[in-house]
Amino acid sequence: MRVYTVHRLHLADARFSRQLLQKRAYMVHKFQLPLSSNPHIKDQSLAMTATSSSRQHYSSNRQKTMSPSPDPLASSVTKSFNNSADKFALDPAFVKGYSKKKPPFGFNGLGEIVYRRTYSRLKSDGLREKWFETVERVVNGTFRRQQEWMEQNALGWNAKEAQHAAQTMYDKIFTMKFMPPGRGLWAMGSPLTEERRLFAALNNCAFVSTRAMWDKVDGAKPSKPFVFLMDAAMLGVGVGFDTLGAKAAGKRQIKVADPYTPTSQTVTFTIPDSREGWVESTALLIDSYLAPNNCNYKFDYSQIRAAGLPIKGFGGVTSGPEPLHELHDLIRHTLDKQVGQSISVTAIVDIMNLIGKCVVSGNVRRTAEIAFGDPHDPEYVDLKNYDINPHRASFGWTSNNSVFATVGMDYASICKRVQANGEPGFQWMENARRYGRMGEENTRDTRIEGANPCNEQCLESYELCCLVETFPNNHDSVEDFMETLESALLYAKTVTLLPTHWPETNRVMLRNRRIGTSVSGIAQFITRHGINKLSNWLDTAYQRVQDIDRRLSEQFCVPRSVKTTSVKPSGTVSLLAGATPGMHYPESQFCIRRVRVSKYSDLLPALESAGYFIEEDVVDKSSMVVEIPVDHGEGVCGLKDVSMWEQLALAALLQKHWSDNQVSCTVTFDPHVEGPQLAHALDYYQYQLKGVSFLPRIDYGAFPQMPYEAIDEATYKRMIAKIKPESSRQLHLVRDSEKSDAEPERFCTNDTCTF
Repeated sequence: MRVYTVHRLHLADARFSRQLLQKRAYMVHKFQLPLSSNPHIKDQSLAMTATSSSRQHYSSNRQKTMSPSPDPLASSVTKSFNNSADKFALDPAFVKGYSKKKPPFGFNGLGEIVYRRTYSRLKSDGLREKWFETVERVVNGTFRRQQEWMEQNALGWNAKEAQHAAQTMYDKIFTMKFMPPGRGLWAMGSPLTEERRLFAALNNCAFVSTRAMWDKVDGAKPSKPFVFLMDAAMLGVGVGFDTLGAKAAGKRQIKVADPYTPTSQTVTFTIPDSREGWVESTALLIDSYLAPNNCNYKFDYSQIRAAGLPIKGFGGVTSGPEPLHELHDLIRHTLDKQVGQSISVTAIVDIMNLIGKCVVSGNVRRTAEIAFGDPHDPEYVDLKNYDINPHRASFGWTSNNSVFATVGMDYASICKRVQANGEPGFQWMENARRYGRMGEENTRDTRIEGANPCNEQCLESYELCCLVETFPNNHDSVEDFMETLESALLYAKTVTLLPTHWPETNRVMLRNRRIGTSVSGIAQFITRHGINKLSNWLDTAYQRVQDIDRRLSEQFCVPRSVKTTSVKPSGTVSLLAGATPGMHYPESQFCIRRVRVSKYSDLLPALESAGYFIEEDVVDKSSMVVEIPVDHGEGVCGLKDVSMWEQLALAALLQKHWSDNQVSCTVTFDPHVEGPQLAHALDYYQYQLKGVSFLPRIDYGAFPQMPYEAIDEATYKRMIAKIKPESSRQLHLVRDSEKSDAEPERFCTNDTCTF
């Protein structure tokens, strides 16, 4: 048996990048433009460091580096823009005017604590950002990306108009009338996008189908959907996936091969200490079973850093090689049992979930996955029945599981599972493909195949979702809300201009330009204004969104967005603004909100001194739990006061009057009283929704340190009395002293889709 050693498979597919460069070169030649006015938007990792999702061939012999030589035009153009004296920046005098203003953080310091923990980045001078500086970074980054696009395409850049629009956007974000998604607050304008140009980090979630994993499109291997999920998850992007690859394998009689045969060549692969290295090694292992080339792979983990070292760029610390080693062992164990058979639904979901567990154990700490399967397939719907599948108990939690429901199906049997544990959820693809807003037929989006983990965006395979969040209740008039939408759409449309390092993703996103303009604080708005005013505002706002998208598409010379509006579940971003998340009602008007903070954070002494109750996390011993009393607003109903039927009716209203994508809706229900009504509810609302999930109501105390605990007003007042008035000042001082960077933002960080 011959043994070969591969020190690195450094593979690249830079065709997409080359096509863009050819276009830029033509522009420079035709219009005789200086390179400084035609910068090339280019993720350096696309041409210089490929991931396994874009590789086309590998050999058992010692691999030659396949990275193309640096393109002189690309490097000159990018360097020229980054060093340009004309690079966009907000007027310093304008920004200084906000430096003394108090940010309107919500919920008695909760918003400021979450901001400080999650979004306040370390500056080059070693100090931590204040809110006015975070907003400046985000707005500058947004308008520099616009400038780069306009100049590289010779479309004309109006610096005066840009300054006016940027100042308007700045004010709208500072006053929390709209927000970029949390990932945008954390990454936009940072070295991650300005220097490393990892624009995928600005997007929230994705979807990938396994249906075509055997088709060898562009030379792709069967591992492609799996390693796309892994690569995206390691960038903090949550991913949805389906199980159609199992059915396709069965129809085509494709069998899982045994890589360990007497004639196999043993290849040792030394794993590079990088995200790309982890992904590439996993691809090689999966393909040795699913696309055999008479090789079996042994992995050398010696180059991977030991645990506990800081990770540059994305924050956090290294986990060492153990999570990856365990992933490889478990994938082998999973596929060894499949040898000689077509890959099963269980194996597909197992591998996706095992990857999620690896990412959680590695440098990301959290991940979001959603699986979609056939509601009539007992193998799929029983995946979370750990009496039937005990081997899945240690990793099955990494995905929410939903089914591709069909209008008119019998829901009785499957609702018994929902009544017991809240799964599966339901996705009606026929509604999603047929309609924009429900009742308005839209045939432009028929290629969608699934949805993101929070289910507010239906997506094509390999498509990412670009979100932005608005807060109608933070506006005094519909006219003010219309002005906010101008800035919100401008941010989101700008993100659609930016390529990722995945060519297949770019091919979808540059065509669709899909965005999701969301609304949060709906429960508060209804309490303050009523449902009729909500529906009127949303109808008016939806038409304004279409007008804005048309104008921006013409300005940037790109296609109209295939869809534009969503209702996302929200999470930490809505906490900053003092808003209830998405369409969801709070646990009660008065709550304890528990927030987890690293045990080593300099924030903790200030919080303790300010009077907040703090205790050790019972699960994660490296974290502490801070309790913050929250008042959601006078008259706001709690979940126990809102029936399952009212929640479904609100979701249907939002799907009709606002969202042409989807409404992320997790309906909380009483398992004893409302549980038996689930099938009837789905019979009724299957014509009005595109997707929905359910969660049995859990009484406080069922689990320790739950995120929310309902309290009465007297308890709230006692807790508030213990918090010192100068607590905000103490947090301000910590911002100026702590030397570690903020924890990186992952996908949408809400309480229902992250693990």
